[in-house]
Amino acid sequence: MTTVTAADRESGTLGALVRDWVDGWVVSRGTSDPMERPWGWTIDAGQAHHVARHVLPAPTEADVRALADGARVPGIWLKLFADDDTVRPWLGEGWRFDKPGFLMTVPLAAERPRVPAGYTLTSWTRGGVSRVLVRTADGHFAARGQIAPTGPTAVADQIETAPGHRRKGLGGLVMRTLQNTAHEAGATTGILVGTPEGRSLYTSLGWKTRSPMASLTFGTLPA
Repeated sequence: MTTVTAADRESGTLGALVRDWVDGWVVSRGTSDPMERPWGWTIDAGQAHHVARHVLPAPTEADVRALADGARVPGIWLKLFADDDTVRPWLGEGWRFDKPGFLMTVPLAAERPRVPAGYTLTSWTRGGVSRVLVRTADGHFAARGQIAPTGPTAVADQIETAPGHRRKGLGGLVMRTLQNTAHEAGATTGILVGTPEGRSLYTSLGWKTRSPMASLTFGTLPA
C-alpha cells in the first residue's frame, strides 16, 4: 500500500507531497475519503463528468495499462505524476489528455495584501475550507479561490480570475489572502496543482514546481 511516514513528509518526498495534496483536495471538494491502492489512491468525486479519479504518485507502465484497460467508462480520471509524453504510450484509444498540471509548494508566512482600487474582497470559512471572493465596486465577479488546511499543509484550489480582470493583481490578492489564512490556521506549507496558465502567477509568488502531472479521462473532455 502507498503510505506516507513522518520521515517522508519531513524530507519532502514526492509521495508525501502528493498524499498531502490528496488530503487537502478531498476536503476542498467534499469528496469521499481517499481509498488506499497498491499504486496510490482512488477518490469518488460523485459528479457526472468526474465520477472518480485514480491518483498515482509514481506511475509505472504496468499500473497505468492495467488501470486504463479497466476504467474505460466516461467520468473516470487518471492523475499521473509524470509528464504527458512519458505516459502517452501506455494508454489505449479513447483516453483524452486535459491540460498538464504542475504540483507546486510554497512556505507559508504572514501576508497583508492590499485590495486594488475599484474592488472589494470577502472571505469566509466553512467546513474546513476558506474561500475568497473579489468583486468590482458594483458587485460583478472578478476573482475567487479556496484553500483547505489539513494540519501542516494546506491545499489551494479552484483559483479563478475573470477574463476582463486579469493582469490587475487580483490573482496575487486571492493567493496571498488564502496563504495568510492557512498560515494563521497553523499550516506551514502550501500545495496546489496548477495549470500552465496559473503556473506563472504562482511562480511569481514564490511557489516552486515539484512535479508535472498528466491529467486524462476516457471519452470526451468536459466543456
